[in-house]
Amino acid sequence: MTFTPKILAFAGSTRADSYNKKMVKIAAAGAKAAGAEVTYLDLRDLPLPLFDEDLQAQEGFPENASKLKELLRAHQGLLIACPEYNSSITPVLKNAIDWASRPSEPGEQMIACFSGKVATIMSASPGGMGGMRGLVHLRSILGNINVIVLPEQKTISQAFQAFDDNGNFKDPKQQQDVEKLGANLAAILLKLHS
Repeated sequence: MTFTPKILAFAGSTRADSYNKKMVKIAAAGAKAAGAEVTYLDLRDLPLPLFDEDLQAQEGFPENASKLKELLRAHQGLLIACPEYNSSITPVLKNAIDWASRPSEPGEQMIACFSGKVATIMSASPGGMGGMRGLVHLRSILGNINVIVLPEQKTISQAFQAFDDNGNFKDPKQQQDVEKLGANLAAILLKLHS
């Protein structure tokens, strides 16, 4: 039976016209073209309370956190585009990671839905560094929860002028580079599971 890589693609942003949502969709298209099955997730569709152990103890594990964990468990690869907020990652992405890393039932390993996943990270930002400082933090966080983060990444500066009306990059080289991020992740997953 032929293995088909399954990749979950999402951005660390809930803004409707997010540059990072556009960027991760382009990477997802590259992964699909390379033979992967890709699920796009908008974190806006899974709103979560701020992580709070007391809240979990009183009200139980949030339903949307369970849905997020199920999505993570069902995929081998992650495509993550994250804006840079004050030289770090966004609160919505950190909160999602924090909830998903928690055990939701007795005996479950703390980071079970992240362990062994392979991720490619990227960022688009209005600033001149393209979100690079935030990716340093994201890479560190993911590595500490047993995600293999591939070395190749992409940052896009001046993102407010980088995309056309269809959500593609105006610069064909940027379009190709970001599509290649997705294709490379699919290829790595195929090699790891062959």
